[in-house]
Amino acid sequence: MNSPAHFPAHLPALPRLTVATHPAKAAHTLYLLPAGKFLPDALPDLEFWQKVLKRKAVKPAELVKTPLVADLPLGGRAALVMIDPVAQRFDRLTALRKALLPLLEESPETLALLPLEVSAEAVQDAVYVALVNGVPLPAQKKKPAKALKELVVAGRRATSADFSSAQALARANLLARELTALPPNQLDPAHYRQRLRSLAKASGWGIEEFDFRQLRKMGAGAFCAVAQGSNANGKGDEGGGAAIVRLSWRPKKPVHGVKPLALVGKGICYDTGGHNLKPAKYMAGMHEDMNGSAVALAILAAAAELELPVAIDCWLAIAKNHISPAAYAQGDIIRALNGTTIEVIHTDAEGRMVLADTLALAVKQKPQLLIDFATLTGSMHTALGQRYSGVFASDATLAAKAVAAGSASGERVCVFPQDADYEAALDSKVADIKQCTLEGDADHILAARFLGRFVGKTPWLHVDLSASSCTGGLGAVGTDLTGFGVAWGIALLQDWAGAG
Repeated sequence: MNSPAHFPAHLPALPRLTVATHPAKAAHTLYLLPAGKFLPDALPDLEFWQKVLKRKAVKPAELVKTPLVADLPLGGRAALVMIDPVAQRFDRLTALRKALLPLLEESPETLALLPLEVSAEAVQDAVYVALVNGVPLPAQKKKPAKALKELVVAGRRATSADFSSAQALARANLLARELTALPPNQLDPAHYRQRLRSLAKASGWGIEEFDFRQLRKMGAGAFCAVAQGSNANGKGDEGGGAAIVRLSWRPKKPVHGVKPLALVGKGICYDTGGHNLKPAKYMAGMHEDMNGSAVALAILAAAAELELPVAIDCWLAIAKNHISPAAYAQGDIIRALNGTTIEVIHTDAEGRMVLADTLALAVKQKPQLLIDFATLTGSMHTALGQRYSGVFASDATLAAKAVAAGSASGERVCVFPQDADYEAALDSKVADIKQCTLEGDADHILAARFLGRFVGKTPWLHVDLSASSCTGGLGAVGTDLTGFGVAWGIALLQDWAGAG
C-alpha cells in the first residue's frame, strides 16, 4: 500500500486575486461583454474580433451561449463571452466556464478578466468560475498540472475583499472536490479523520469523534453493521477506523436570532457492496462515495468564512463498506441508535444504514433545520442523470426554498415525492422496517422514507447527489467531479437564515 498523501492543515489555496483600475497586460484575457447585436466599441482589437466573427459566420448575439476564443496577432489568447442578465444563472455560469477553460488549459501564470459594461454580479460570477477552475485536482503524475498563480480583475474600482464571497465558495468547492478525488489508499477513514482534526484545529472548529467501540456501546447498530467488515491496514482495528465525527462552528460575533443547523454527510471512503459484491464496472470510482461528507464539510467551511448567522453542527459518517467474515449480511436484523430494528435486505444499501444512526445523533441536539447529503441511490441517477440532484423535503416551504437555492446558485435540484404509502414496500415481518427492497423500484424514494424514521419531526432536507460527477463538467465547474451542493447549500442557508 502506498503511504497517504500529506494533508494540508488549512483550506485549499486559491490564485492570488488582484484588482486593477487599468487594463491588465496578460497573455490570457477574458472579455465580459453585455448581451447585444454588436460588439461594444470599447472592446480592444475590435476590428480583429469583427473579422473573426465574420470568418466563422457567427453573430455577436450568439456569444451568450457560445463564447469565442482566438489567438491574437501578438501571441496572446483571448475569449469573448456575452452576459445575458435575464438568463438562468446555470446558463451564465456554463458560458463562463466554456470561455475560461480554453484559456486555462494552457496553464497560464496570470489570467486577466476585463469587464465591459456588465453588472457587478457578472464579474463576481466570472471570478468564481476562474478561481474554481484555476486549481487542478490531486493527481500523482511526473508532470503535475500547474495552478493559476494570479487572477487580475481589470478596469474596476474595487478591492479583492469585494470578491470575498466568490473566493469563499471557490475555496469550499475545491475542498469538496479535492477530498473526493483522493484515491482510497490515501483517504481511508483513519486518514480522513486526521485531515478533519487538522482542519478543525486550523479553523477554530470544535470536534468530537465517536469511534466504533464507542458507537457500539451507544447502540448505533446500523452504523456499526457497515463498519464491522473493515480492518484498518490489516492490523485488526475493529471497524477500520470508522467513526461519526461532529464538527461545530459558531459565529464569533453572535447576533440575536442565530439559528441552530445540522449538516449530515455520508462518508463511505470505499464501497465494495459488501457480501452483495459490486461488479468491477460499478465498483470503479467507489472512493467517491464519501462525497456527501465532503460537501457537508465544505458548506461548513464556507459558512464559517462568510460568517453566516447560523450555528452549525456538521456530522460526518465515515467508514468503509468491505467484505469479510465479520461483514454484515442479508437477513441480519440490526437495532439502530433510536431503537428501530432494521431487516437487512441488501448489503450495498449501506449509505442509509450509516446515515440512520448519524441522523439520530444529530436530531438529539434539536436543530431547527437538518440537511443530509449523500451519493445514495442508483435510481436517482436513472431518474435525473448527472445534471440535477434530487431533493426530498419535510414540508412544501422547504421544498420551495431548495428549488429557489438551485436557481440562485446554478446548482439545480428537483424535488421528489415521499408520500407515506410508498413505505408499504418497506414493511417487514421480522423487524420494524426493511432497509430496502430487492426490486429497486423508486429506491431513491424508499431511501428517503427509510431515513425519515430517524429524523422525526425535525425540519429536514435530504439531498441525493446524482450530480456529484458529470462527464465534462457542469455549470461553473470544468472537471467531472463537480462539488455539487456546496454553492446550493450556501444559497439555501443565506435564504433560510435571512443573510442573503
